[in-house]
Amino acid sequence: MVRAVAIQAFGDPGGMATIEVPAPQAGRGQVVIETEAIGVGGVDAVIRRGTLGGYGFTTGLILGSEVAGRVTSVGTDVDQSWLGRRVWAFTGTGGGYAEQALARIGDVVALPHDLSSIDAVTLGSAAPVAHFALTHANFAPGESVLVRGASGSIGIATVEIAARGGAEAIAVTTSSPQRGNLLRGLGATHVLDRSGAGSPATPATYDVVIDIVGGPDLPSFIDRLAPNGRMVVVGVVAGMPPTDFGMRLIAAFQQSRSLATFSLDTVPVAARDTVRVEQFAAAARGELHAVVHAVLPLDQAAEAHRKMDAGEVFGRIVLTP
Repeated sequence: MVRAVAIQAFGDPGGMATIEVPAPQAGRGQVVIETEAIGVGGVDAVIRRGTLGGYGFTTGLILGSEVAGRVTSVGTDVDQSWLGRRVWAFTGTGGGYAEQALARIGDVVALPHDLSSIDAVTLGSAAPVAHFALTHANFAPGESVLVRGASGSIGIATVEIAARGGAEAIAVTTSSPQRGNLLRGLGATHVLDRSGAGSPATPATYDVVIDIVGGPDLPSFIDRLAPNGRMVVVGVVAGMPPTDFGMRLIAAFQQSRSLATFSLDTVPVAARDTVRVEQFAAAARGELHAVVHAVLPLDQAAEAHRKMDAGEVFGRIVLTP
């Protein structure tokens, strides 16, 4: 048996509980990983709140989509050389909040020796999302970028990658001047509050908006797009936008603005892994930063979710068994 954290009731973090479950067994094309670090992501909170009930999530679900640790067993058709290797892995829509996790071999990436498991789960999902979201937006050097909801791991990675990619200006929305200063240290040039208000020197419009927040205020950020501007929505941590949000695009028809959603699921696995390996190597060299808010024991997963719900987190919370 192994310890895991499961949802006993959707809603408040108090509905999560530490339980014991049978140790996972590797089937065809799978590996079992003894977890050293477990990423706590925004999608975990959205699932836990019950707002995605229509997608078939039920009580008893073990949360968590990414882990890092050592491979302890492999399926019959998996190369035995994976045994004992330190890896990062995507576990799907659940299964990560556990002492041992199961992953498909296609969702496993070997880690550099000089990158910690904690840093790996801070960057492993977030940084590729940031990279491919900017690609999806056709971001080019010299353009201006607004990152809405920049205090989380995806937002932080987007700021750094846009800066490295030659953005002319990078604005961020965040909840406090202190967080704004931290984001400036990572490449931001302008800091806005959550409503999008900034100083008189803040650009009025942007070529690219990467939105991690969604929610009722999304339409007002469509208005911040420059002519031919592109918004890419990569998350809805504040809930779904109004059903008529598309009217903002029609109302500004002559601006040729566009809006798209983006999910890493649409990127071929080989392309994802190539970028992820490059980003892990960059992080090991100190060129990309894993910003960790806190490291908590697995049994304190509910506390991690309380911190996220309270808006306290800058970067990522990581659980350790």
